[in-house]
Amino acid sequence: MDPADQWVLNPETGNYELRPQSGQRGGGAPTGTRAPQRGPHPDGTGHRGGPPRQRRAPGEETSRPAPPRDDAEQEDDEDPPPARRGAGRDGDLPAQRDRRAQRGRRKVKQKKKRGKKILMWVAGVLALLLVVGCTAAYLTYKRLNDNITKVDVPYDNPATSDAPVNILLIGSDQRTGDGNDGYGDRDSLGHAETTVLLHFSQEREHATALSIPRDLIVDIPECEVTRDGVTETIPGSQGVRFNESYGQQGRDPGCTWKTVQELTGVEINHFMLLDFNAVKTLSTAVGGVEVCLAKDIDDPKSHLKLSAGTHVIEGEEALAFVRTRDSVGHSSDLSRIQLQQQFLGSMARSLTSNGTLTDPGKLLDLADAATKALTVDTAIGDVQKLHELARDLGRVPVEDISFVTLPVKDNPAEEIAATVVLDRTKAEPLFRMIQEDISLTAEEDEEPAEEDDGAKNGDDKPEPAAIGEIQTEVFNGGDVPGAAQQTLDWLLGKGAVLATLGGNADAQETTVLLHTPDQAAQAATLADMMGMSDRAVKIRENAEPGRAMTLILGNDFSGPGVPIEAPAKKPENLESSTAEDAADTCAA
Repeated sequence: MDPADQWVLNPETGNYELRPQSGQRGGGAPTGTRAPQRGPHPDGTGHRGGPPRQRRAPGEETSRPAPPRDDAEQEDDEDPPPARRGAGRDGDLPAQRDRRAQRGRRKVKQKKKRGKKILMWVAGVLALLLVVGCTAAYLTYKRLNDNITKVDVPYDNPATSDAPVNILLIGSDQRTGDGNDGYGDRDSLGHAETTVLLHFSQEREHATALSIPRDLIVDIPECEVTRDGVTETIPGSQGVRFNESYGQQGRDPGCTWKTVQELTGVEINHFMLLDFNAVKTLSTAVGGVEVCLAKDIDDPKSHLKLSAGTHVIEGEEALAFVRTRDSVGHSSDLSRIQLQQQFLGSMARSLTSNGTLTDPGKLLDLADAATKALTVDTAIGDVQKLHELARDLGRVPVEDISFVTLPVKDNPAEEIAATVVLDRTKAEPLFRMIQEDISLTAEEDEEPAEEDDGAKNGDDKPEPAAIGEIQTEVFNGGDVPGAAQQTLDWLLGKGAVLATLGGNADAQETTVLLHTPDQAAQAATLADMMGMSDRAVKIRENAEPGRAMTLILGNDFSGPGVPIEAPAKKPENLESSTAEDAADTCAA
């Protein structure tokens, strides 16, 4: 036996040692004799800790051990090598056990790696779906945004969620859009045919929809119009129809905005302009609007042909319904307003009752139709802003949305009335109610608010004096030029022949009437004529006897006979209805 073959690895020491002999097997040392563990090699080389080198005869080829095979090749061995001495209980040598343990660890690592790849693939698919979803949402968002037409108006009064909101809804009769050239007047620049001032209360508990007749005679103020970055000033017009505030002479919705703001004293936050197509597309998007007629209608001008009773209308038929006037009421614009209020009330009810706002498909169709139909101011010219505004204002209960028409009367300057003028006695209190956020649906029997300190108890008021006994000087401390002279002329015309002109006074916001205690009866009569509150009537102590009362007009004065302070409830004989009432009313 070659002596080199007698050296084996001792697993306990980690060194190569002489193979132990069993009996005289292999011609080695006797049994029980241990070879030196770290002694010199028999050839005298002094090599320690490793197998001895084998001498080669001249010309003998070098015998090198075969290179180690990789784990995969070893796993493919069908017949494992025979067990050798020093093997464990499973028949493997310690080195083989180490290799098997390494292979096991490699398998675990490979499984983990494959698991990570699967997770990465799943995450990639989810990410792809997310990107696709976001892309679709973005494309929808972009499409809706691109639908909206915006107009830059020179006002900066955006709505907030913690304050009242006033939106001007303008319906134009411009014949643009598919299928609208058959209504006549196809080359018209458009008018403000239907205008509604929508007021939403601060707490979103109620809303008021004030319809403004198109034939109302008003003064249209000058206004600024911006087109393609160029601003132009459009001159105002005195004593013209309200519907000329849009379209005519190049006026845009901002001109209608300014006209309504000066007419009502209500600060507007935003506007929305709708044309013929808006009525057609929106009525279709909500699945139709239910309306009721008290009689058959066949109107050749509006193309409406419906029998008496209830109908669900949309598209062209809906447009015909809101345009009809010759076949209802007095064949006037005031009669048509009733149809429009019924239509708007029913549409509001449809939005909340037929699942449109909870059905994603219907909601997307409605959003697409609405954005295509709307022209808005730049402050809300974005889908997200419109959505936020709609969600905020949508909190108002349908039953607490009131519809009312601006109080008007026939134009006294016309022998045959074709236009109307403002009925200030009724209109001013209504304007004040909107300004002060007072609901038209408030219960009639609610307890009145407590009066301020100094206000008189109704039971303590003296009997009114005769108008001819009123002795007062009239001063102007407000911003209406000539107000004192106008008021004096009005008083003289009513029989207050002792009234005199006092001239101008220091500027002040509120109107006040000063009197001595012995003039209480005169003050009560004049305050009632002027529509003044008890808070505006004050006693002037230590005044000279026989001196006339002092009436100082403030910025709250708008005209002789016009109540200076709005009542806490709607004026008498002012007709109004809720959205539910309007939707259930059959137009006559």
